[in-house]
Amino acid sequence: MEKLKIFAHQPNNKKPIIFIHGFPYDHRMWIKVMNLLQSNFYCIAYDVRGLGESPVEDGNYSIDLFADDLINIVEDMKLDKPAICGHSMGGYIALRAFEKSDSTFSNLILCDTKSEPDNDEGKAKRDAAIKKIDDEGLEKYVREFVPSCFSNNFKNEKSDELNNTISFAEQHNPVGVKGCITAMKNRTDTTPYLNRIKIPVLVLVGEEDTISTPIKMKEMAEKIKESKFKIISNAAHMAPVENPESVAEEIRKFL
Repeated sequence: MEKLKIFAHQPNNKKPIIFIHGFPYDHRMWIKVMNLLQSNFYCIAYDVRGLGESPVEDGNYSIDLFADDLINIVEDMKLDKPAICGHSMGGYIALRAFEKSDSTFSNLILCDTKSEPDNDEGKAKRDAAIKKIDDEGLEKYVREFVPSCFSNNFKNEKSDELNNTISFAEQHNPVGVKGCITAMKNRTDTTPYLNRIKIPVLVLVGEEDTISTPIKMKEMAEKIKESKFKIISNAAHMAPVENPESVAEEIRKFL
């Protein structure tokens, strides 16, 4: 199995943080946050299998496979208990990786994500997304889905950034995108694990997130003993892109 494409700032003998992007994005969604934190931390991001510059292969993915990829990155880079920061799908991956190997990591940051698996309605939406890609093409799907992740204010005032994000997502291989959709559809429930997490956890959510809502994310945070819950203003589901300054500051204070 081919290795994933990793993007890292120069090692600075400071605490490592691995950033895991959401769907259907790639490591570039974290660039502004990483740049703001690089003087304090050793910042690392990577493209999840099937997206960006990472290998696509057969598109037969699972969140378990993605979690193993994350654990392998830690081992291959010889990182000493890094912090993990996962957004949306990246949060699913982070939670499953912690469940499988909690001693590998020191801190967990969950951004605009959830621990529950898809219900029947959610699974039907995943199936419909795959059908849309098959019938109408990836570009059509991306142009409809990506804007729904952003606040109206961002779409109105930073349309160039939104268009760049859409353009990046359109460049993915459809096989990889559909593989990620299937992985999310079939993911396991990590909610029972939350009250067993013993390390510090930061839970971040955009105040206008309608996908992983502040109410649902606060409920998740309350299940974690050592957790802090913060709402990011002027942001919806893509808080790290919409308000990277606030996200970076909360991460800095937390760590």
